[in-house]
Amino acid sequence: MTTESFAHLTLAFGLLGNAVSFMVFLSPLPTFYKVYKKKSTEGYQSVPYVVGLFSAMLWIYYALLKSNTMLLITINSVGCFIQTFYICFFLFYAPKKARIESLKLIGLMIVVGFGLIVGLTQFLAHGANRVTIVGWICLVFALCVFVAPLGVVRQVIKTKSVEYMPILLSVALTLNAVTWFFYGLLLHDFNIAIPNVLGFTFGVLQMILYFVYKNKKPVSDEKVWGIEIKNKTEEQKVPENKDEEIIDIVKLSALMCSIPVVAKLNEGDDNNVGVDPLVVEPQASNHTVEVAA
Repeated sequence: MTTESFAHLTLAFGLLGNAVSFMVFLSPLPTFYKVYKKKSTEGYQSVPYVVGLFSAMLWIYYALLKSNTMLLITINSVGCFIQTFYICFFLFYAPKKARIESLKLIGLMIVVGFGLIVGLTQFLAHGANRVTIVGWICLVFALCVFVAPLGVVRQVIKTKSVEYMPILLSVALTLNAVTWFFYGLLLHDFNIAIPNVLGFTFGVLQMILYFVYKNKKPVSDEKVWGIEIKNKTEEQKVPENKDEEIIDIVKLSALMCSIPVVAKLNEGDDNNVGVDPLVVEPQASNHTVEVAA
C-alpha cells in the first residue's frame, strides 16, 4: 500500500471518528432537556462534563505538540465548546451546594490539574521528551476513564437488567473506539490507539451483556422482604437503589480516544431524587399493610 493510500485511510478514519464523536457529545442533550423542564439538576452530577472538558483540553495540548493531528484538534475543540455549555447549563440550574461542589471540581481539574501539566511540561521538558510525557499522561488518563464502564457491567450482572445501558450508545462508543484505534494506528501514534483497544473491549462486553440480559426479569421485580407488591392500574414499580447508575460513555465515558465521556455518569445520587417515597397505609378493615408507590 502506498503512502498516499495510507494518508487517505487516515483521513477517512479521522473524519469518521469526528462524526461519531460529535454524535456521542450530543447524547446528554435529553438529560439537559429534563433539567430545563424541571428547572433543577436534581440528582444529576457535573463530574462527567468536567472530566470531558479536562480530557478535551489535554488531547488538544497533545495534538498541538505533534504534527498531522489536525482532526484530533477539531473534534476536541468542538468537545471543549459542548462540555463548557453543559457545565454552564448545569451551574445555572444546580442548587447552591451542587454548584459549589462543581466549582471546586472545576478548579481542581481544569485550573490546578491542567495548569500543572502544561506548566511542568513546558519548563521541565523539551522537544520530543515533552511530547512523550504528555502522550503518556493522555494514555493513562484515557485508560482510567475506560475503566468506568465496569460500573455498568457490575450493575447489569447484579440486577439482571439493562435498563441503564442503552444499546445504541454502547454501539456508538464501540464504533468510536474502532475508528480512533485505526486512526492512531495509521499515524503510528500508540497513545491514541492503545486506549481504544480497551474501549472496544468494554464496548463489545456491554453489547454481549445487553443481549444476554435484555429479556431477563430484573431483580427489583421480585418480592422484597416477603411483602408482595399488589398490582394496580396506576401502580408504579418500586425502583432499586441507583447509586451506580452509569451509562457508558459510559459510558462513556464517554469518548473513546479523543474525549472519554461518561455521559450520565452517576446520574442519580443516594437520595433517589425524583422518586416518590414509600407510603405505608394501615387498613382498618383487615389490618394489612399495603405498600404503594
